[in-house]
Amino acid sequence: MASNTSKTARASVRAGQAGAGGALSVLGEFKYLIPLNHGKNAYVRNLTNGKTVHLRTDSEAFVEEIRVLAGAGHAAKLRAELTALAAAHPADGWATTEKRLVDAGVFEG
Repeated sequence: MASNTSKTARASVRAGQAGAGGALSVLGEFKYLIPLNHGKNAYVRNLTNGKTVHLRTDSEAFVEEIRVLAGAGHAAKLRAELTALAAAHPADGWATTEKRLVDAGVFEG
């Protein structure tokens, strides 16, 4: 029986099964933020709607996307990721990004 799945899709599934970076291979290891361009942009993975969006970290859309995730109960995990990114990449402005989110009241509630 021939498969209608593309070669790229099959490779993606194999990579996810390997566990080396699979999105949901181990619950708790899911990353919400994927940093890009030295912290100026990020992919934000949203478990509530299953979408991943590409946003500037200094945009209002980024703040709102994080607000939705925090409101859905993911605030502690997001704060932990932001802290880890700030520690791992101090020159990329993640501490400033976290401060903007705190100032906007994203993690309150």
